[in-house]
Amino acid sequence: MDKKAPQFPQLFLRIALAVTMLSAVADRLGLWGRNSAWGNWEHFEKYTAQLTFFLPPFLSRCSAYVATFLEIALPILLLCGIKLKITATATGILLLIFALSMSISLGIKAPLDYSVWVGSAAAFLLAAQKKNPLQAK
Repeated sequence: MDKKAPQFPQLFLRIALAVTMLSAVADRLGLWGRNSAWGNWEHFEKYTAQLTFFLPPFLSRCSAYVATFLEIALPILLLCGIKLKITATATGILLLIFALSMSISLGIKAPLDYSVWVGSAAAFLLAAQKKNPLQAK
């Protein structure tokens, strides 16, 4: 079997995860316009409060900022291939937390509709891969 065969699927998975996460950030910043999930930061904070109903309002607001920071930093690291195993694992954990929060607060259908479980599993699968030649040192 060709040793270079895994390069494209791994790269494709890195790009798909990164673009998906960055698209969510673009949505909450209003860059996707009116036909989007949140459309602006205010609606995203309300959505975050719904998912983190068990947290005090201040921590809920903080979680919106932390999630956004991670949803910018992790995709950039994925695209660059920096510390890929750690980055992919962190991405999987972030998406798993999101999927569990959605399941608890909105029911199991919501994370299934948005493929959050699939994204989390894909990130963990990426983390389990042997070192990719396209990965940064």
